[in-house]
Amino acid sequence: MDGFGRFLRECAGWLFYCLALMLLALALPQTVFDAESKDFILLLGAVGIWRYSMGAIHYVRGLIFLYLVFPHYRRQARKLGEAAQPSHVFLLVTSFRIDALTTAQVYRSVLEEAIDCGYPTTVVCSLVEMSDELLIKSLWSKLNPPARVKLDFVRIAGTGKRDGLAYGFRAISRHLPDDDAVVAVVDGDTVLTPGVIKATTPYFKLFPKVGGLTTNEFCEVRGSYAMSEWHKLRFAQRHISMCSMALSKRVLTLTGRMSVFRARVVTDPGFIADVENDSLNHWRLGRFKFLTGDDKSSWYSLMRLGYDTFYVPDAAIHTVEHPPEKSFLKASRKLMFRWYGNNLRQNSRALHLGPWRLGWFTCVVLFDQRVSMWTSLLGPVVAILASIKYSIVFMLIYLLWIGLTRLLLTLLLLTSGHRVGPAFPLILYYNQIVGALVKVYVFFRLDRQSWTRQDTKLDRGLQSYQRWFNTWSSRAMTFSAASVFLAVLMSVV
Repeated sequence: MDGFGRFLRECAGWLFYCLALMLLALALPQTVFDAESKDFILLLGAVGIWRYSMGAIHYVRGLIFLYLVFPHYRRQARKLGEAAQPSHVFLLVTSFRIDALTTAQVYRSVLEEAIDCGYPTTVVCSLVEMSDELLIKSLWSKLNPPARVKLDFVRIAGTGKRDGLAYGFRAISRHLPDDDAVVAVVDGDTVLTPGVIKATTPYFKLFPKVGGLTTNEFCEVRGSYAMSEWHKLRFAQRHISMCSMALSKRVLTLTGRMSVFRARVVTDPGFIADVENDSLNHWRLGRFKFLTGDDKSSWYSLMRLGYDTFYVPDAAIHTVEHPPEKSFLKASRKLMFRWYGNNLRQNSRALHLGPWRLGWFTCVVLFDQRVSMWTSLLGPVVAILASIKYSIVFMLIYLLWIGLTRLLLTLLLLTSGHRVGPAFPLILYYNQIVGALVKVYVFFRLDRQSWTRQDTKLDRGLQSYQRWFNTWSSRAMTFSAASVFLAVLMSVV
């Protein structure tokens, strides 16, 4: 009955959205739909050519990989048979301040996967609380794994995920893994689906230059309807984007939720140092360590070391999402601040690796990450200025354009295999505007970092003058950039 009730609610949502678009279209003058009128040209959104073309390229590349290229790779991997089996699998799980129910779900799935995969496996638990260790030992006793499955505990202080990973990597190094061993890094809120290890490990044999790969994600959100739909939209978009970048073997992030690496990568002292003590020397803000963004650090380290990265779309995990705030607006802004900060901190130095290392398409994508904060704001700002200067009709035209294009983008996401909902078009536009504003804000404050789950913030020990300079120079640059942006648009509208 719950499933049928949800179906009825979603049908009602789609009907309401389409009805709103029809009413908006009826409110517009007929000249809007005349192909020779200037209004029609505005409707086409010439200012969005760059944004829509980049989205279209990603979408086409994603479909090519998902439905043509990857099935070919999968057949090749299966032909390898036993030759593709790893000599040993390490499952490194990091847990800190996650509720007991989620922790039990996660470790049960990890231990069951270690038992069912059939490979010699060591589960490495990087923990802070003794209660987690007792819970894992209880699960271990109930499941009674065979002798080929081992359990290793690493106790750390609650100083952040980077330290937890580094201590776990060093613990794996002490096992002296050979070149055919692999390491799966699993977050403390990630539930593995059966067969995920067998679905991912053959690609390390198939592609000798691949140093790490990541997997498809689905989520269970313990929060409001809006928060749940927001996360589901993000994972659907992520799937298409990952497929697009996997076509070049340049997946731009090795998500901490569940990624698999060659053991020789995670035992490399340079890689461990990159994850544990990654930092940026900024021309204005000085040198500061990265508190969050270990997935971006691991990706950059692999690029620097000369490895490729890959994505396995048919290997899925389920994450248990705990929003940092009850309010959707507060929670989404907090998460955007962390995610976009991680992106922008890695962006500039990644571009310095150059197209000969990254490839031209990857460089264009990284460049687009830097300009998208402004191109995303171009449409609404022009619509507001035109409405003030000429007529409110321009705002209605813009809203109809947004409503139609976001509906189309939502329907295109059906090819991802992820469920889409009637709230997706609205959330897409919310992400465009609020996401762009958060990017602009964080771009001038790259040193400001904090975890959403942990009460951990970066303390650089700066003197009062340096703190004052960083704060006010960030404000001045934000104001200057926004003023130039508005001035340019006002001069052309």
